[in-house]
Amino acid sequence: MAMFARNHFFEDEDEERPEKPRHYGLTEIRAPSYSITDLTRLEGILEAMGQFVDSLKFAGGTCSLMPKTFIKEITEMAHRHKVNVGTGDWAELLLQKGPSGFKQYVQECKDLGFDVIDLNADSLEVPEETLLRLIRIIKNERLKAKPLFGINFEKSAIPSKEDRAFGAYIAPTPKGSEMIEDVELLIRKAERCLEAGADMIMIDAEGISGRADMLRTDAIAKIIGRLGLEKTMFEAASPETFEWFVRRYESKLYN
Repeated sequence: MAMFARNHFFEDEDEERPEKPRHYGLTEIRAPSYSITDLTRLEGILEAMGQFVDSLKFAGGTCSLMPKTFIKEITEMAHRHKVNVGTGDWAELLLQKGPSGFKQYVQECKDLGFDVIDLNADSLEVPEETLLRLIRIIKNERLKAKPLFGINFEKSAIPSKEDRAFGAYIAPTPKGSEMIEDVELLIRKAERCLEAGADMIMIDAEGISGRADMLRTDAIAKIIGRLGLEKTMFEAASPETFEWFVRRYESKLYN
């Protein structure tokens, strides 16, 4: 499945995008899942349209099933076309081995040629300070960090208003099953990640709404207004939602 990203308003749809590396008009595609035939197809895409592709992202966990030589082929191929490569959602499973295991994972990603490490904050289920520490570990290895957030949080994890100051310590509470929408909390967490060095914030648009005609436009506008278009990417759940973002914001997003 292709992924597409833009973060700039074009005066003219026919206007040519700048040369790579660029900061707007970005396009991201998904990496091969497992087979050499997929690798051949990827090579054809990059040979034919590589000038329009800025980044390549592995589907969650697929890189863990591939031989290292195969991954290296993909990253080297991408780099020949000036395309960055992201890990996809996989870091959460590495945390079971502790901080040293995560550091080893980051180093291995660097050795294999990855440029971006994705961190799904919802799946990680770690305290906020731990998430910030993971971002710093990634940045210390000179890689890019891209955390992902949803708009809904467990009720037990939402701090009281007096605990929402920047950098405030939030005491852990027992997990619950009730989910509550909290745009302000999402923004505060994202701002802290950016302060810690995150290069991009991914927002799960599925949580805002899976259908374009039911999108929470107020929440989207607030997120973009606080974080900025250049630091925000929305994960579009459907072609209609994707098209809505492109027409409304031409912002960074992917499908």
